Amino acid sequence: FDENFLMAVASIGALAIGLAKTGDFLEAVAVILFYQVGELFESIAVGRSRKNIAALMDIRPDYANVKGEGGELVRRDPDEVPVGSVIVINPGERVPLDGVILSGTSTLDTSALTGESVPRDAAPGNDIISGCINLSGVLRVRTTKAFGESTVAKILDLVENASSRKSRSEAFISRFARIYTPAVCGAALALALLPPLVSLVLGGAPAWSTWIYRALVFLVISCPCALVISIPLSFFAGLGGASRAGILVKGSNYLEALSKTGVVVFDKTGTLTRGSFEVVDVRCAPGFTRESLLEAAALAESASSHPIAQSLQAAFGAATDRSRVAEVTEVSGRGVRAKVDGRVVLAGSARLMEDEGVAYVADEAPGTVVYVAVDGAFAGSIRIADTEKPESAEAIRNLKALGITDTVMLTGDVEAVAADVAGRLGVGRYFAGLLPADKVAKVEEILADLRERGSRVKLAFVGDGINDAPVLSRADIGVAMGALGSDAAIEAADVVLMDDDPRNLARAIRLARKCMGIVYQNIVFAIGIKFACLVLGALGIANMWLAIFADVGVMVLAVLNAMRCLRISRQ
Repeated sequence: FDENFLMAVASIGALAIGLAKTGDFLEAVAVILFYQVGELFESIAVGRSRKNIAALMDIRPDYANVKGEGGELVRRDPDEVPVGSVIVINPGERVPLDGVILSGTSTLDTSALTGESVPRDAAPGNDIISGCINLSGVLRVRTTKAFGESTVAKILDLVENASSRKSRSEAFISRFARIYTPAVCGAALALALLPPLVSLVLGGAPAWSTWIYRALVFLVISCPCALVISIPLSFFAGLGGASRAGILVKGSNYLEALSKTGVVVFDKTGTLTRGSFEVVDVRCAPGFTRESLLEAAALAESASSHPIAQSLQAAFGAATDRSRVAEVTEVSGRGVRAKVDGRVVLAGSARLMEDEGVAYVADEAPGTVVYVAVDGAFAGSIRIADTEKPESAEAIRNLKALGITDTVMLTGDVEAVAADVAGRLGVGRYFAGLLPADKVAKVEEILADLRERGSRVKLAFVGDGINDAPVLSRADIGVAMGALGSDAAIEAADVVLMDDDPRNLARAIRLARKCMGIVYQNIVFAIGIKFACLVLGALGIANMWLAIFADVGVMVLAVLNAMRCLRISRQ
């Protein structure tokens, strides 16, 4: 009892009526021909959708150049390369396995993974992931994962299995078709038999050909092609178009949930901020310049590998000459004391200044402040902070433009830092000083509040995918952002934004809403036209030509409408 059964019966019946009445097979040929035209439109539409998936499938590497014991290069299948092997990637080749660059510099084309065309620099010591294309220099890489565990393998598996997770709308259409098709077959049979039999009982002419013709028209009209083809195709096109833009959605059920997002909860570090310390402000005491202050602090901290010390050296912008530094002493929890060019330099917290009796000028702004003194005299202060991503404020504005006004930020930072970041970005609410377990509890609390108020909106949690796996799993929709190469993200999240741009969240929600809007349009349009034409067919007002439009015409229009899901806005 599927659309093929309905069309077969209608075609054979139309041929029989044409033979019996006039010998004119035009209507029968039209039923068969236009049904094939509809099938052609369907195959073209599916083909276009599959091209997007196929383009992503092209990221699978064909081979790896493995360095042998004698130094020779052997071309092997990536599946056969053991962890710890040294591989060579020539310009123009696709990176076959995840690893660490041992030598060589280059730029990498990550567009197949992220949807962004800007190349990324690669240098010795950097991690490199499979699926990218090496654009320039020769790279020697030590592999860190087997192919089955590599980034490209996980992404391919995710995309290939996305269509197996059905949305509620697709499940509804499947249930509807299972009930609807036998029901209309029974109704068509009743329409063909009951009126003539009633007419016979009442002593009238049965008019069998008239009622059988109406029943065949009824069958053609009732064919549910538009629904059973266009609805899954809408989701398929949406998933394919999203993957082309670097937005990987694990199934149409998550696409449907994403369209209902009403609350967005962000992790701060690595999601809204860069996750790395930078010098954001330098205040000099009289007699010191910005350059001399940064030089003194960078030299005093030159022996440390602490992120704060590294940010000072980066701000100084030149290589530090360690020979100028002597007698370095680390004052636990306070900072360092060192002799730089024979002068005693102190660099550290306000407590260090107080302990050493230095009269300093306090900097109350949010962030980590390093106070510097030279030979007992206050030289100035350097404020270091985890800076916001330049796109974060726009990402929050884009969400608000979509009607999502309830934005929340969770962070382990202190209250002052959290308040400052939330205020500058325009985040509605924030919660500071949270451990990972506290973040899960806070999301549970927000979800409980939504359910208590009877709200049906969904909560999306956006994290960097490395240490947010528990929260990603607990939210209605877990969104891992900037997850290029992150196993935890791909495993735990429902949606993976492959680039490090928070604005892509709004793009993903817009895509989901557009896709669901098209699905609802097709459902209402197809069912509305069907039932109107079924009534006309049963009353004898509709002929076979209207039946063909109600079947093939509606299907073609619904399929063309579904194809709009392939167009992804770059805004």
